[in-house]
Amino acid sequence: MPKRIPKNELDAVQQAVAGFPAGAGIEELSNMLSVQLSRRTLLRRLALLVEQKRIIVEGRARASRYRLTAITGDGHEQQTSQKIAGRGEIYVPLSSGGEEIRQAVCQPVQLRRPVGYNRDFLYAYRPNETFYLPSEMRERLYEMGRSSEGHSPAGTYVRQIFNRLLIDLSWNSSRLEGNTYSLLETELLLELGDAAIGKDMLETQMILNHKAAIELLVEQAEETGFNHYTILNLHALLSDNLLGDSQACGRLRSIPVGIAGTVYRPLAVPQLVEECFRRILETASEIGNPFEQVFFVMVHLPYLQPFEDVNNRVARLAANIPLIRRNLCPLSFVDVPERAYIDGILAIYELNRVELLCDVFVWAYQRSCARYSAVQQSLGEPDPFRLKHREQIKEFVAGVVRDCLDKRGAVNWISGKATAEISGDDYSRFVEIIETELSCLHEGNIARYRLRPVEFKTWKQSWC
Repeated sequence: MPKRIPKNELDAVQQAVAGFPAGAGIEELSNMLSVQLSRRTLLRRLALLVEQKRIIVEGRARASRYRLTAITGDGHEQQTSQKIAGRGEIYVPLSSGGEEIRQAVCQPVQLRRPVGYNRDFLYAYRPNETFYLPSEMRERLYEMGRSSEGHSPAGTYVRQIFNRLLIDLSWNSSRLEGNTYSLLETELLLELGDAAIGKDMLETQMILNHKAAIELLVEQAEETGFNHYTILNLHALLSDNLLGDSQACGRLRSIPVGIAGTVYRPLAVPQLVEECFRRILETASEIGNPFEQVFFVMVHLPYLQPFEDVNNRVARLAANIPLIRRNLCPLSFVDVPERAYIDGILAIYELNRVELLCDVFVWAYQRSCARYSAVQQSLGEPDPFRLKHREQIKEFVAGVVRDCLDKRGAVNWISGKATAEISGDDYSRFVEIIETELSCLHEGNIARYRLRPVEFKTWKQSWC
């Protein structure tokens, strides 16, 4: 009989690979494994994971590099990304259905047919019979997202990474709303209460509201769920001090709403809004698979628009409820391109098609799993933008460290230097990369910036 391969070894190897979104060689993976494997055994495990299509190998022999397989909405591997012209932003890999829908929603508004809310789209869904995510995809997402705390009380895993998640999810969710706070400015606000100079107070309030809402999900992990209490209170926290009518916080809307940039018109009758809202919560609660739950909520809460405003923020945070409760890796929307996310939501609004948003979701979850892996090295992925600015990235990171700048000083220094040296189209993306690299800097990767250990240790005292 063939020798049975321990599942924990395969999972450990896949987790190590997940920590290197750009791909890693055998030596890098060996150093980061959470289990002890000989080089020969590690090579066999990697070969099996490649055979199972859980990872990809590029190159040959000693030049081989391994990275996670990108999952797309039609269940096929997709290794290419599309660059959004003029924005330095990479579009997510798309399935054939996702690409078809992207082209449809990118047509001028005048060419798209006006539509209203389709109640059949919601009512035709049957929990545990209807699935937006294919079976193979659900299984692979679970393998990526599961933690060693699977049988522990709800919220055990997320509490271990809470400080990082709080910053990541607050910043990324706010960024998808057009918030201009940088990653470091968000960190300063949440850790020290320092509002960024020159930013609109609404942006500051938005981030602080995310903090309060995330704390609710984590602190009350065992009580939260797809019920009125959780969703209404999420809305109340996320919309605090942001709505013209303070009485609308935590209440279903009683007025019609419109959405800019789309031909979709949400329901206008309050009784129907309440009925569909109740149906969404009941349906979500009955879904057994946590990833199907996540995606169902990402689809139907924005589509209904149950609140006067802040609907998408509620959906993004509510999507984390089953992940937190089951001690799975949370979804922080790290690196998600704003354009891809908007296109996915537009496809739900106007076409009731889920494929594009599905592509965005599974790609985003892969990135989140890599972010929170214990062997995470950086969030970066090789792309033309990083290649173009590789020397400047090294120069900026090294400059912050050698000048022993603290977080507040780094924000101002990076902004000023980037304004002078980086073109307008590349500025925002470049600053984000620098701030992310600084957050991920540790003794094991300082050599790439030509830094000495003594320089790093001296800077770290100022940075904390």
